[in-house]
Amino acid sequence: MEGKEEDVRLGANKYSERQPIGTAAQGSEDKDYKEPPPAPLFEPGELKSWSFYRAGIAEFMATFVLVYTVFSATDAKRNARDSHVPILAPLPIGFAVFLVHLATIPITGTGINPARSLGAAIIYNREHAWSDHWIFWVGPFIGAALAAVYHQVVIRAIPFKTKS
Repeated sequence: MEGKEEDVRLGANKYSERQPIGTAAQGSEDKDYKEPPPAPLFEPGELKSWSFYRAGIAEFMATFVLVYTVFSATDAKRNARDSHVPILAPLPIGFAVFLVHLATIPITGTGINPARSLGAAIIYNREHAWSDHWIFWVGPFIGAALAAVYHQVVIRAIPFKTKS
């Protein structure tokens, strides 16, 4: 029983003649190259870094989700079909606002409303607030416009008028 503690401490590398393949695979001394460490799938530091693309896409997607939810929850055709929809419309809208805030607060602070972003920039009134302020206007306007087009053309299947 005296040598058992040493065996446990050394592990399988003590008996290389009994496990030649396993031991050879474990040893890195005879390799003529160094393997790079595997790239992480996700780095938490990415959420703290800020870029124009990430902010613009976040604002666009957040506004698209919110406006599409509002259009879908308050659709006139749906109200005729489902009599309980006007009463329950605030629930999906509020849930969409909640989810949008959860997703975009770490990225941009959640603009989704240009008036709210403008008010915060006026109160803060530093150059840093104004230098990137256009993102909080362009992203929501494009997101809202595309949500409206998507709802009208795809969901309600209203064709574009053409000259004939």
